[in-house]
Amino acid sequence: MNRAAAVVAQVLAGLLVCLNVLAADVPFLSGRVNDHAEILAAATRQKLDTRLRAHETETTNQVVVLTVRSLDGESVEAYAERVFNTWKLGQKGKDNGVLVLVAPSDRRMRIEVGYGLEGTLTDVAASRIIRNVMAPRFKEGNFDAGVEEGVGAVIDQITGTASPAADEPVAESGKSDIAFKGPNISLPERILLGAFIFGVIGLFTVIGVATPGIGWFLYFFLIPFWAMFPIMVVGTQGALYVFGTYLVLFPIAKSIVARRSWYIKAKQDIKSKGTATIGGFTVGGRSGGSSWSSSSSSGGGFSGGGGSSGGGGSSGSW
Repeated sequence: MNRAAAVVAQVLAGLLVCLNVLAADVPFLSGRVNDHAEILAAATRQKLDTRLRAHETETTNQVVVLTVRSLDGESVEAYAERVFNTWKLGQKGKDNGVLVLVAPSDRRMRIEVGYGLEGTLTDVAASRIIRNVMAPRFKEGNFDAGVEEGVGAVIDQITGTASPAADEPVAESGKSDIAFKGPNISLPERILLGAFIFGVIGLFTVIGVATPGIGWFLYFFLIPFWAMFPIMVVGTQGALYVFGTYLVLFPIAKSIVARRSWYIKAKQDIKSKGTATIGGFTVGGRSGGSSWSSSSSSGGGFSGGGGSSGGGGSSGSW
């Protein structure tokens, strides 16, 4: 057993080494403006450096800009956190650093915020700066204006002089801010999270459709889960479509399945014998309902771990 555990540990260590090799390098911190993607004009870099130097002298807040050509497949959140912690931005004990990261080839950006400034430069405020200030300029191909105005909005936010335009979402003709695309996570993370969420509630939905008695109880029981959990994967608007589909299709599927011979037999067996077998699972009648078990099932359950990002902030694309 110990030998097997050692082999597993070695494999995991090897995978971590491979991931570190494949991950984008953290460049050397050469100043307050590190334009490794070469998307900023010399005048813009000089102007930004002067403003950031003055801000740091006045407040001790350390705001740094980094542009890299590509993230080499790494998520912008993970890379920004690695850079932030490697560079140790902000003053010791104050954690008052901010990283403005732009990766033009991946069309991704992030504002990574140290612990000490999370209360002032909140995730919501950082998201609005990205969405309303930086992204529109980047879509125009104007990186100089996007970075300069984004940095200015960051400074205004943490000094308490932010204008409503930088802090409030831009109103679009007849559109509500509720209809957002979804959380700022990468496509692989979205796929994995969706597989977990839809796998769990989908399994209970299938059980509800296929089970006599308890099926309609599960239909109503799962309504809040189908209403809320999909938001984390497909956003509010997408979740509305998923929720509506569930409300309509479950009763239809239930009525179709209820006409099947195996369903009718299982329903009769529960009434007469107290149990029935459906697809290898034993359904036992219990106080007018049903319970599921399987002779081949093993003990276990879902569990999760905790962690921290090392700092707040927000990501975006254009």
